[in-house]
Order: sequence, then structure tokens, then C-alpha cells
Amino acid sequence: MTTISPESCVTPPHGTERPVPRWADITAHAIPLLLLPQCLWRLPFAFDFRMGLIDPNAPEWVWWAVPYVFGLSIVSEALALLSFGLVRGWGETVPRWLPGIGGKRIPPFAAVVPAALGGLGATAFWAPTLLHWLNVPGFEGLGFSSIWWEVLAKVCITPGMLWGPLVLALTFAYYVRRCRPST
Repeated sequence: MTTISPESCVTPPHGTERPVPRWADITAHAIPLLLLPQCLWRLPFAFDFRMGLIDPNAPEWVWWAVPYVFGLSIVSEALALLSFGLVRGWGETVPRWLPGIGGKRIPPFAAVVPAALGGLGATAFWAPTLLHWLNVPGFEGLGFSSIWWEVLAKVCITPGMLWGPLVLALTFAYYVRRCRPST
């Protein structure tokens, strides 16, 4: 079993029972920032600007594309912000201001199970795109009108592909911190 040195941890000013490893705190801060380029890259699609994407089956622009694309970006960032619950006290104890349940301890698996499923889901969602970009046979995708549009898409989308694996790493750190006996 590995031990956590005090220098590699964030002291618990965030209300956690045990110290949070510094790498986990940094990772939780990085996740929303890694998704931001992808969310911004997606916004022109709301106004039928296809960013060089060639899709012969693309539907004509519809009015609900604007709220859909903006909503998708907002929901993505909101879900990314939930990773802070794996390194903050509100992921261990319900905030006191919530009526009826405020101040109650959150069972570890009430956070571990949804976080693990979310991390696995995000990883599985992006796997086909990554395999297409790596030219794995059987994983064909859409093309771009020029190499520059493709480079822009890859630069903006690739950091977001780390979302799932990083959430899984944070989930494991949360599990270790909450479920394993302290040494």
C-alpha cells in the first residue's frame, strides 16, 4: 500500500476528512479547462457554420440548433465542474444549507458509482473518434474540407478526450481517500 506524503497533499481547507493529493486537486481544476476548447469549437455549428466538416447527411439548419448547441456546451461544463466534488468537502458531506439532508455524510459509493459510470461513459463516447483519428480500420468518420480545419478540430477536441480517464483517476483517488483505512 502506498503512503501519501504530507508535501504531496492539499491540506483539508476544503472540508475533506483526509488530505487530497495535490495531483487530484490540480486534475479537478484542469477538467473544465480541457473541455472549454471543445465547447467553444462547437458554438459555430449552432449558426450553421460547419467548420470545414464534410457531412453529406447533415440536416438543414433549424431554429433549435442554437439552444441545443449552447445547452450542450453548458451541460458539458457543468458536468465537468462536478469533478470538484471528488476533491472537496461537499463530495463527502451534504452542504448544511440544504433543508432536511444538510450536514449528513455522503456514503462513498454514492459518489464513486456515478463518477465511475460517468468516466467510463465519457471514455467510451470518445473512443470511436480517437480510433478514427488513429486510422484504425473499421472506424471511419466524417472528413474535413482542408487539413487546417481538421487540425483545428483535433486541437480543440483532443483535450476533451481526457475527460473520462481523468474522472476515473479522480474517482479512484476519492475511493482510496474515503474507503481505505488511514495509515
